[in-house]
Amino acid sequence: MANLYFREDIAAEAFAAGALVEVTGDEARHAVRVSRLRTGERILVGDGAGLLGEGPVEEVAKDRFAVRVDAVRSHPAPETSLVLVQALAKGDRDERAVEQATEFGVDAVVPWEASRSVSRWSGAGGAEKAAKGVAKWARIAREASKQSLRARIPEVRDPATLAGLCARAGREDTEVLVLHPRGSRALSAWAAAGLAPGTREVHLVVGPEGGLADEELDALEAAGARILALGSTVLRTSSAGPAALAVLNVALGRW
Repeated sequence: MANLYFREDIAAEAFAAGALVEVTGDEARHAVRVSRLRTGERILVGDGAGLLGEGPVEEVAKDRFAVRVDAVRSHPAPETSLVLVQALAKGDRDERAVEQATEFGVDAVVPWEASRSVSRWSGAGGAEKAAKGVAKWARIAREASKQSLRARIPEVRDPATLAGLCARAGREDTEVLVLHPRGSRALSAWAAAGLAPGTREVHLVVGPEGGLADEELDALEAAGARILALGSTVLRTSSAGPAALAVLNVALGRW
C-alpha cells in the first residue's frame, strides 16, 4: 500500500496530472531517513483538505523528494460533519482517543475540560498550556491521517466549555449527543432513525475517566442535548468516541 505525505501549503493546481510535487522539511526527512523512500516508489501526496495525488518518486535527497503526479482524486467534505468533544484525561488516553477517532473518520475534535478531568489545561499559564495541547492533538490527528491514508486532516478546535456546549445544543443545525449510561435510548437506535434535514454537525460528547457529573448532564440535557447509551457496557474514555463513530459511520452510509 502506498504511503501518504502532506503538503498543506500547496495550491490545488499543483496536484494536476503531470505536475511535479516537491516535499521538503521534516516531512521529507522522515520519509527519506526513516521510511527509506526510494526513487520509483509510488506514493500519495495530499493537501490535507481533500485532494490526493498519486505517482512515482522521481527525485530523492537528504531533506527533500519530488513526486510526478499521474492520478488525482478529490474527496469533498461531508454534508454532515462528525465532531468528537473529548474530555481531557490522564496519561495519554485523550490522545489515544484523538488518534483512533481520526482513523475512524472524525471530521473535527474539540478538547473539553470536564469537571472530573484529572488533566487540566486551565489555571496558571492556562492559555499557553491549552495552545500547546491543541497543537499536540493537531499533530496526532495529522500523523493518524497519514497512517490511515485520509485525504482530509481533522480540525482540532479550541477547547470548549460547558456553557459553549450548551449553546451548541440549542442550535437548529447541530445535534449534541452525550454518551452516558444514564441514557434511556441507544445511540444505534437514534442513528437508525436518521438525521433531521439541515443537520450540519453531530457532536459526540465523551466524559473523562470519572464520568460526567450529574450537573453537567442536567445542563446539557436542559439545553437540548440528547443523553444516549452506547451499549450495555462502559467503555474507557479513549475508546468510547471511536466506537460511537463506528455506529454513525454505518448509519450515515460512510462505511
